[in-house]
Amino acid sequence: MSPEWGRFVVFEGGEGTGKSTQAALLAERLGAVLTREPGGTEFGAQLRGLLLASSEHEVPMTDRAEALLMAADRAQHVAQVLRPSLESGVDVVCDRYIGSTVAYQGAGRGLDPIELAGISSWASGGLVPDLVVLLTVDAATAAERIGPARDRIEAAGPTFHRRVADSFLEQAAAAPERWRVLDGAGTVDEVCERVWRAVVDRWPALEADDRG
Repeated sequence: MSPEWGRFVVFEGGEGTGKSTQAALLAERLGAVLTREPGGTEFGAQLRGLLLASSEHEVPMTDRAEALLMAADRAQHVAQVLRPSLESGVDVVCDRYIGSTVAYQGAGRGLDPIELAGISSWASGGLVPDLVVLLTVDAATAAERIGPARDRIEAAGPTFHRRVADSFLEQAAAAPERWRVLDGAGTVDEVCERVWRAVVDRWPALEADDRG
């Protein structure tokens, strides 16, 4: 990427880790575009309705169909939001990206993670984040934060979500130059400070900008 490109930060983590809250706070601090997957475009919002429907509105789908819908959402998202913003020098903070596909549809649903990574790379045109912030909390904390399951993925069960959590940690361990694993427990402000330290570690000049 050329120096003129914006910074691309992705938040990953299981349900109840606080990543959506922290993504919004970081985007505000950076003056960045805040977006999410699935659902970061009008097209994606319609797919999100199918993918994350509550049990009473759930549309039956196979695991492979779910994975392909995630890829379709990503292809549109990259073309319409992510790449144009970054190419124009605007920072982007995204709530979920390729790591979630590998974790949820790969480890969670039992599909081949290598194949899924390949499909995601094709869908994204090879666009990768500069920094991935992985927030983690224990299962009890996550359950307390989530409350009753609201969608088909939240309702997938504890074994499914353990596999997802393990996959995130494995992905982070495999790419330590890109991923930062942070404790998501504590107050919003405490976690926010941990996130900011990880961002400043990646881009030290931001600390001086923040003070100035």
